[in-house]
Amino acid sequence: MSDQNYSLYLSPWLAEHSQASLFLELLAFCENDALYVVDKDQQVLHWSKGVEALTGLSRDIRLGARCSSEFMIIDDVDAMEPLIYLSKADGSEIQLTKRVQRIYDKSGNFMGGFCQLSAKKASPLVVLPPPNTEVSKQSFQGLISRSPAMQVIFQIIENAAETTATVLVRGESGSGKELVAKAIHDLSPRREAPFLAINCAALSSNLLESELFGHVRGAFTGAIKDHNGLFQRAHGGTLFLDEVAELPLDLQAKLLRVIQERNYIPVGGDHSINVDVRIVAATHRSLREEVKAGRFREDLMYRLRVVPIFIPPLRERREDISLLLWHFIHQHNEENVRKIEKIEPQAMRILLDYAWPGNIRELHNVIEYAFAVGRGVNLRCGELPPEFRESRALESGLLVQPISSKRVAIEKEAEAIRQALDISNGKITPAAQLVGMSRATFWRKRKIYGV
Repeated sequence: MSDQNYSLYLSPWLAEHSQASLFLELLAFCENDALYVVDKDQQVLHWSKGVEALTGLSRDIRLGARCSSEFMIIDDVDAMEPLIYLSKADGSEIQLTKRVQRIYDKSGNFMGGFCQLSAKKASPLVVLPPPNTEVSKQSFQGLISRSPAMQVIFQIIENAAETTATVLVRGESGSGKELVAKAIHDLSPRREAPFLAINCAALSSNLLESELFGHVRGAFTGAIKDHNGLFQRAHGGTLFLDEVAELPLDLQAKLLRVIQERNYIPVGGDHSINVDVRIVAATHRSLREEVKAGRFREDLMYRLRVVPIFIPPLRERREDISLLLWHFIHQHNEENVRKIEKIEPQAMRILLDYAWPGNIRELHNVIEYAFAVGRGVNLRCGELPPEFRESRALESGLLVQPISSKRVAIEKEAEAIRQALDISNGKITPAAQLVGMSRATFWRKRKIYGV
């Protein structure tokens, strides 16, 4: 029966009733179905018992909170509804398909929508998966992910490695920025030359200048001999500047000269040294905001940001949590101190619901802690760090993914479109495929964002 025929019979009947109350009664009737509702700002308005049972995600925690990216319903009828890879608290891993109905008001404004979930397939995860199977398929130069966003980044890394362009990696602490830099080096023609790294926030200005550019004997008290800096030692290779936003302004000027002129003068020196070094920089801050605040040189920002790469935090690619958990468990199992074969369901629930502010580094530390304090083949709640076992934090929802603003989501989508265009050399159709949009939607959003 067509939609018009439905309207023919239903409209007169609906006119005699409150549609709002009927809608609520319908949701109550479908309580055991996997159905949820979000508003235009992606706030969860309804989370049925069916969704709770299917996903293992608590209704009490989800209601009223902003849903995570994989559950969002966006105002784009052409957008692909991707599969959701979900690791449940009972230890099973499933793929969910989304069936979405968007809702608009009388003026045609997007109001949100409702979505029905169904399980595509399930596979046991409580029992330890065979080593080097799932992980090996999802590994790229030591970076492990099944997230579509990370697959785009892997392609950018591979393409950028073939060039000499300066790369700026942005991401939160523990997200794997140095691994990205090392992957670029290892895939480049410079792979046989040194890869050296320094954290620009870890040293004082004077020590940092000496470490980067070296010094000559007598340059300052204690300089009893010449010292080759990192630029000279990395000649022909790659230098990774972590937390580059912390560079003092005077050193920013000197770094800009190295990039532009390919030479520098050591501290206390009187002649320049030519150098051939590829720079990969990283920061957890927005360099644009640092420029606006007067803490970073705009000309240096553009020199560093030739190829920008943004690593999404772990909380935005939750499909990677179980993959990384088992990866690190396998690593520690090989040390023969303890062998974990199963994760207790409640422990898995806690691990999956946690926001992971420290990202992959924090996840690795949690597994290392469990191996250190526990014994036996089962990983239990009592073997997680204390903050994971605080019931008050769980009850108040403090371990749930924090709400991100709509502006941040728009910026990330615009950046994804830019990166897709870079990969496809400006070709619209392959770029649209990379970000999972139709050609028409991609073209429209490109115009909106001015990309």
